[in-house]
Amino acid sequence: MTDPHAELDAALDRVIESARRHLAAVRAAQGRVDDDDVWQAYVDLNNTSHAYDDLLLDAFGEVTPWDVESIDPDEADERFGVGIGGADGNEPADPHSQVISVRQRRDYRVPSVAALLRVAEAARRAETPGEEDPAPVEGVGEAVLELLQAGDGSLAALDMPELEPLDGLVMVSEVAASIDLEAFDDDDAAGPFQPDPADRLVGRLDEHPFLDDEDDSPQE
Repeated sequence: MTDPHAELDAALDRVIESARRHLAAVRAAQGRVDDDDVWQAYVDLNNTSHAYDDLLLDAFGEVTPWDVESIDPDEADERFGVGIGGADGNEPADPHSQVISVRQRRDYRVPSVAALLRVAEAARRAETPGEEDPAPVEGVGEAVLELLQAGDGSLAALDMPELEPLDGLVMVSEVAASIDLEAFDDDDAAGPFQPDPADRLVGRLDEHPFLDDEDDSPQE
């Protein structure tokens, strides 16, 4: 007697084999970005999973947790690329390669210098648990740097009651080359942020702090 679900079993076997080939390709790539073998194995795993899902639905009205759509391997190479150098490794370099520069400024009001220094000194102590008496934080600027270093290095680390955000802005520009930090002295506060005449400003986003509730109320 013919097994009515033989095709479904075969489709599941193809999914398992595709998953193994994908894992083998990932291991062989050792973290390389845009590896061609990983991409091809990914497409095959995607499509075998999609085929199995369709057969399962037809046979039993059930679906898998895999929410995937079929990928045409030929179209995928054009739409998503297959790694550095193209399918055969001979694709020329991108003639429109760009470097994007994002410049951000945000100003803050310090309601209490003493409160800010206390928070920064607590962060310093937490970062140097082996030191019984770390050096005190001297000044507002040093406090802000300490908080940035203790956090994730982004401005989000400064979202705290001890600093009231004022207006800020973000500027995105297309630049000819990335920044050369060695070209600027450590005390040069303007040079690294000075746009080059060849830079093209793409856009500017103005940031405004949230208004207090009383400021949002309609005026009579």
